[in-house]
Amino acid sequence: MNGQGAVEGVFVTATSGGTVERRDEVDALAGRGLRGDRHCKEQPSDAGDDVTLIEREALDAIRRESGIELAPGEHRRNVETRDVALNHLVGERFRVGDAVCRGVELCEPCNHLQQMTEDGVLQALLHRGGLRAEIVEGGTIRSGDAVVSLD
Repeated sequence: MNGQGAVEGVFVTATSGGTVERRDEVDALAGRGLRGDRHCKEQPSDAGDDVTLIEREALDAIRRESGIELAPGEHRRNVETRDVALNHLVGERFRVGDAVCRGVELCEPCNHLQQMTEDGVLQALLHRGGLRAEIVEGGTIRSGDAVVSLD
């Protein structure tokens, strides 16, 4: 990642399939996830799925290319970014706001996402559905915060 990107939005949902809430800020808990999100674990683990991120540019591209427009948070990822090549962060450490994360793997779209949105979203987001990351050091993530590579 060259330069610096930014957090465009922060999203959590308390239940699987539940309404996604946009937050101004959220506590990122090391090894656990985002406070208030359905994937936040009771105890720290090394599962590597503490937080998910997606590029605003990917969402803009699928709107242009396939006519699929996802409302804010409808992508069901926790953090929407701008000017960050998320695919390049697999295996890399990066700072999001006050939190330090490590990219674990691409967050490919799934049938559940397509069922909750519309036909074609699975193919449209293939290889650009975002990034799964572990939270190495906790902190607050806010809309507008910088996203910076540490490696």
